This record gives sequence, structure tokens and C-alpha cells, in this order.
Amino acid sequence: MKKQLQVATLALLMAVFSSTAAMGQQKSDTDIDWMKELTSRITLNGYAQGGYSWQDANGKQRNDFNLKRTLLWAKARITDRWSFLFMHDFSSVVQEFYTDYRLSNDNALTIRVGQFKNSYSLENPLSPVVLELIDICSQPVTYLSGCGSDPKHGLNYGRDMGAMIYGELFNDFLHYELAVMNGQGVNRRDGNNKKDLIAKIDIRPIDGLRLVASGQKGYGHAIGTAAWNPDILEGDDYTRDRYSVGAEYKVGSYAPGKYKEARPISIRAEWLGGKDGTVGSRGGYVTAAIPLTSGIDLVASGDTFDRNTKMDGWDQTNITIGLQYWYYKKCRLQLQYTRCLCGDMIGKDYNWIQSQIQVAF
Repeated sequence: MKKQLQVATLALLMAVFSSTAAMGQQKSDTDIDWMKELTSRITLNGYAQGGYSWQDANGKQRNDFNLKRTLLWAKARITDRWSFLFMHDFSSVVQEFYTDYRLSNDNALTIRVGQFKNSYSLENPLSPVVLELIDICSQPVTYLSGCGSDPKHGLNYGRDMGAMIYGELFNDFLHYELAVMNGQGVNRRDGNNKKDLIAKIDIRPIDGLRLVASGQKGYGHAIGTAAWNPDILEGDDYTRDRYSVGAEYKVGSYAPGKYKEARPISIRAEWLGGKDGTVGSRGGYVTAAIPLTSGIDLVASGDTFDRNTKMDGWDQTNITIGLQYWYYKKCRLQLQYTRCLCGDMIGKDYNWIQSQIQVAF
């Protein structure tokens, strides 16, 4: 991991140096303000999320303060077509490092190479800074996208290594993404010689409305075992396929400069499914955020997921209600209650209360 961090940092510095060196061929050193060139081409962003959680799962009460993520990323604009990004979560691992190069004169075709979020589902590519739930993604997205909770695949934050082409067509009416990826997750070499193909189509027929379909065709290499899929053992290669269809509608657009006055009503819904070996899984979610008064939103969500559609008892439904207060631009306080309704194989129904503070820049 330390070596990966050093390599990615070196790549960032080399990218910036190459851009400034190229400009130096056109201007003499005395004509260039090197500090100004660097600061104008590199942007830094970051955020931290932490809070308090209480639950009584399986009849045992547990409560703790937690720091979920502390991310910092740097983006270097090398030329008007070429950029590089490096992202690290100081509470876990290096998350992303990739370079983008725009091949077309417009935004129709860009290529990305490195480690980045995979395109599967509507929710997975979204930043935790804007997602409504403290627990981030819904159950089916968390499991099927590789964010976590699948012990065969491990905790991978919905990211992988590979290459992707993407772009906007027909005056931004259609957005597309097509990626070839390892299928093994973050900071890992591929466990087999087979690659995953992930595709997404995002249609925007009217302002505020997105219709999204995505799919994944690939192969997993199990790093663990799952009780709901006993035929796949650690070290096994297995087929790992996914699909999703969903929609999102926002009444208006979010304006960071007017974070209290210009927050849209939003609703997002998606149905997802997959197959690991011979075992199928499926589920869906609906999440809504409704502004109530100055800086305060009502958040409501329901999701359901069945890990094994052939065996009874591996399903769970979560119902969440809560409030969030935007006290400054991308900064907010969140409070949510979730009732978890579990199948017999998962355990007893339980309650979950969470609070979180988010600071972002």
C-alpha cells in the first residue's frame, strides 16, 4: 500500500511537471510564475464524516462513536484535454488514482485509465457527500456493486482497476460508459485472467430526470465464503453478473452558493439483480429528500434485498426516516432511524439509530 501511494504521488508530480515544462518551452523561466502555474492547475478537495450509532441487532445493544471516512483528493489539469486524479481515505486505503484524456473536441469521447468507481448502478458512482443515507448506499447496491457485505468479493468501496471510455451525446441527452476492469476491487491484482465488462446508459429526456440502465458481465475470484452461497469456496473462480434499471428526478438543481435556499426535492429508485455462480440475488430501493425549511430536509428511504432467491430466509428490508441540516454549503448534520426487518437466516428484526456530521470543502 505504501508503495502504491508513493507511485501515485510520483505520477501526480510528474504530470504537473510535464505540463509546466511544456509551457516553459514557450516562455522563458523569468516570464513564468511557477507557484501561480501550479496552484492554477491543481485543485484540492476533501471531506470527513463521523458520528454516533446505536443498534440492538440479535438482541445485543451496541453503541459507538465512529469516523467513517476522511478523504482528500488532488486533481491536476495537465492540459485542456488531459487530467489526473489521486484520492486517499486516511481512515482506510488509497481509493482512486486515474488519468482522463478527452479524445474528441467536444465531450463525446474521453478515455480513463486507473482505479476508479465502477459504473454499475445509479447510486454507486455518487459521492457520499450528496447521498442521503448515513449508511451511504442501499443494501442491493452495497452488495452487488462491491461496496461491501459480500465476503466472496470483500470490501472494495465500489471501485476497481481498469480502463473506460465515456461521453455525452446529442447535446447531453445521452451519457454512456463502457469499462473493462479486473473485477477484483481496490488495490488488488486480478485473481484470474478474465476481465469484467461494465456498461451504463444514462438518458436525460427532460430537465431533472435521469433514466439509467447498467450491467456487468464478468468473473469473480473468491477471497472468502458466504453462508448464502455455500457452493463457492475461497479461491474459486465463478461467474459474477449484474444488472440494474433506475430513475432519478430532481425538482430544480442544487446551488452550493445558496445551500439553504436552492435545494431540490429529489427522488431516486432502482431495481437491481445479479448472479454469483448458480445463486441469484435481487432487490431495490426508493430514496427521497424533501426540503422542509431553511437548511433542513426530510429524508425517507426503503430498500429490500434477497441474497439467495432460491433459499428462504436470506432477505432483509430496511425502512429509514430522518432529518439532515445543511449548515454550510456541503456541510451537514444528519439524524436517522432505521427499522431492519430480517429473514430467519439473518436474525431478528432490530432498530438502528445513527447521527453524523459532515465537513467538506
